[in-house]
Amino acid sequence: MAASDGEGSRVFRERDFRWQGVTEEAYKAEGTHFSGARRQTLVGAGAGGVSPGFETRYFEVDPGGYTSLEYHEHAHVVVIVRGRAEVVLGGALHAVEPIDCLYIAPNELHQLHATGEEPLGFLCIVDGERDRPRRPDAETLARLCADPALAQRIRT
Repeated sequence: MAASDGEGSRVFRERDFRWQGVTEEAYKAEGTHFSGARRQTLVGAGAGGVSPGFETRYFEVDPGGYTSLEYHEHAHVVVIVRGRAEVVLGGALHAVEPIDCLYIAPNELHQLHATGEEPLGFLCIVDGERDRPRRPDAETLARLCADPALAQRIRT
């Protein structure tokens, strides 16, 4: 269980990228638009009894796996904590590694691909109340895939 430091404050102990008292969950409902991804909600939405209006989640993606290609109205922050990735962000592809920080602006299309030999692990900080992710329409997807580098990387 998490150690407590006063009223409501807690320390969540980590071992091998698993936090005590935190359940690993499916990344999303089943689908083919992502592969090898899982999540743990560390703070927020009732996790550990702490719900401060934002969520801090840890995602892990198996080597060769990827998250959904999606966008939404809310901004969020991603901090890479283990592994390496290529990130589709808007209309560009970026290589990222541990401690790189991504700011993902509202309505910015994004997808993370684990490229190393170890899992990709990242923290994601997001508003507790937010809109649901949306996937790109055919026109947007065709525009992105006009770039050969993106066409090779994007998975839907």
